[in-house]
Amino acid sequence: MERISWDEYFMAQSHLLAYRSTCTRLAVGATIVRDKRIIAGGYNGSISGGVHCIDEGCYVIDGHCVRTIHAEMNAILQCAKFGVPVEGAEMYVTHFPCLHCCRTIIQSGIKTLYYAQDYKNHPYAIEQFKEAGLIVKQVPFNENKMNPHYEDQMQLTFDLLQAVEEGAADSQDKVARLRQKAEQLYPAALHLK
Repeated sequence: MERISWDEYFMAQSHLLAYRSTCTRLAVGATIVRDKRIIAGGYNGSISGGVHCIDEGCYVIDGHCVRTIHAEMNAILQCAKFGVPVEGAEMYVTHFPCLHCCRTIIQSGIKTLYYAQDYKNHPYAIEQFKEAGLIVKQVPFNENKMNPHYEDQMQLTFDLLQAVEEGAADSQDKVARLRQKAEQLYPAALHLK
């Protein structure tokens, strides 16, 4: 497997954080980095000890869930809570931040923002980033690249499709070889047999 870049590494951390999200509308993760070291991480969810959207649904006012604290805010608040300065740091986030988070990122002193996916990119947020001199870069993220078996799994899938198309049910040896390969590539799925 090819070694990933620093940007891919920190973006992968943000995607991993997004798996902790309790938001049912969009799972977002954010990682704050200084000198190639992670200093904080956050995901979108309710306040500590509060009711979560995944349990009771979103609390929507004017089209926005007011129950959720955004990932970027949670990461910055984690730094504030533990006295970790963010001045000059970088932030990696899975989706382009909302207008409120953009202003918070600027005000916190973060100097570079990396995001993986466009998400309602507000023109005023882009304008404010430019005015503040904050560097904004999109870092496309391919989650499949993190899986060392991805190419083999894709090949198996296409081999199975081809075998079905060719009527390989008559060829027990080919089916047995494909099943063995599938069991090697998907060991967690053996219980599905």
